Amino acid sequence: MAKALLGYVASDPRLLDENQRLRRRVADLQSLVKRLQSDNDELVSRLHHDELASRVHDIEPLLVPDHLDDRAPAPA
Repeated sequence: MAKALLGYVASDPRLLDENQRLRRRVADLQSLVKRLQSDNDELVSRLHHDELASRVHDIEPLLVPDHLDDRAPAPA
């Protein structure tokens, strides 16, 4: 019976406006969260890439013999 009664009660326009405003705000915040997550994923990816590049740079001299390394000083 309560549902039937609510069908006849006029909605307060202020509540409807507030509800719409809050729904828009939630949608905006969800969009912002998505963008920030994407930006964060990109930064994490770059960080891992930089860490790997740094490790390869540190290990590379151990992997390449001096006589094959272009960076090795020329014999005098």
